[in-house]
Amino acid sequence: MAWDFSTDPEFAAQLEWMRTFVDEEIEPLSLFYDDMTDDAWNRATAPLKQQVKDRNLWACHLDPELGGQGYGQVKLALMHEILGRCRVAPNIFGNQAPDSGNSELIAIGGTAEQKEQWLEPLLRGEITSSFSLTEPHFSGSDPTMIATHAERDGDEYVINGHKWWSSGAMNERCKIFILMGKTDPDAERHRQQSQILVPRDTPGVDVRRGMRVFGFDDGPHGGHAEVVFTDVRVPASNIVAGPGEGFAIAQARLGPGRIHHCMRLIGMAERALELMCRRTLDRVVYGKPLADQGVVNEWIAESRVRIEQARLLVLKTAWLMDTVGNKGAHTEIQAIKIATPRMAQWVIDKAIQAHGAGGISQDFPLAQLWASARTLRFADGPDEVHKRSLARRELHKYS
Repeated sequence: MAWDFSTDPEFAAQLEWMRTFVDEEIEPLSLFYDDMTDDAWNRATAPLKQQVKDRNLWACHLDPELGGQGYGQVKLALMHEILGRCRVAPNIFGNQAPDSGNSELIAIGGTAEQKEQWLEPLLRGEITSSFSLTEPHFSGSDPTMIATHAERDGDEYVINGHKWWSSGAMNERCKIFILMGKTDPDAERHRQQSQILVPRDTPGVDVRRGMRVFGFDDGPHGGHAEVVFTDVRVPASNIVAGPGEGFAIAQARLGPGRIHHCMRLIGMAERALELMCRRTLDRVVYGKPLADQGVVNEWIAESRVRIEQARLLVLKTAWLMDTVGNKGAHTEIQAIKIATPRMAQWVIDKAIQAHGAGGISQDFPLAQLWASARTLRFADGPDEVHKRSLARRELHKYS
């Protein structure tokens, strides 16, 4: 089977515009993000978002009939690598987590009414959303173990549960939670859960606190939160894709989400390598540039090799998702989820080392990049779970 990662000249021109736009317009503004209020940030980024929309590059992850641009995964891979260079860039392009995954989930399983009420304003960038799955007392790697329950009471569900790491929940513009709750504890193990839309202003929703990631708030989507749901009542029509479909639709959401994270990790690693090269050429140690040191040469060469290996695997996975679907790319999706964060973490670590004390300071983006890469070895499933599943698939070939 011949892999084909080529794109048309018009899209190549869009990518070139994106590179310039991210480096010259978005990156300088990102330096002020931590010192800006949400309102000031939204006002400052509104003109940039409009430029993206004017070039038809907004929310490219959905098909046109669902409100997006209809780009396949190969094009998204090339786009997300550029966006990964700057932590706020996905937000400017309407592709930030968790909204990109949440919009896909509603697009796949939502009713016409749910799409009109929530998907359309999400895609227009008028609101943001939260994905509420992980719980403090149960392993997030096994969503069938969740304790949050949603009991049917007439035309409503009554939700009680305790969540944390609800992504995006700290954003003041977050208006909707997509919550995984147990609706039928007596059903088959993977049919007990449902995805339920919970408006943020529903009585009983208590956003307790923000969760920090290695000391960072993991913006600009507002950050993760600990949330308690106490006797929260929502219409039964707020179920997405039907009762018992929570696990299946979560998997449909996580497949594209995993590869999008890996695409951005390539850009993060490229940014770190670029900073390492510039720093070691400029920094003089013991009378000569740091770049003349053999160990630094080894770091730079090994970084390039690892990035290229990961990029090819990510592009192959994207191509398979475009040609044979997510199920046909299952092995590769797991492989990139294992390999790409580990690669990015290694490259960023070496860039930090090359920067000395500056590498762990706020004057460079490396500490935040490292925290993001390390976190993605947990997010969307820990390394160990993916390795276990991948090994079983390999063994099955010979059993």
